[in-house]
Amino acid sequence: MRGVLFLKGNIEERACNLAVYIIENKATVRAAAKQFGISKSTVHKDLSERLPAFNRPLYLQVKEILEENKAERHIRGGIATRRKYKGE
Repeated sequence: MRGVLFLKGNIEERACNLAVYIIENKATVRAAAKQFGISKSTVHKDLSERLPAFNRPLYLQVKEILEENKAERHIRGGIATRRKYKGE
């Protein structure tokens, strides 16, 4: 819990940590939010608005992953629906 409080205090560091986590794990916004104990809206705002202001190279790397996730989300949704109705 202490790590979560620390991340809420320093926005720039939190944004960098989120970006590194997403890049290393090819994680979704939802997965990053769960890992860091913050909302999806906060993750999105940190990465799309705050990060480019102070770390453009890191932003460009994480942007690629986020665009890839966005392009694939309809496939993931279909898989989740199939699992739900097949009882997996």
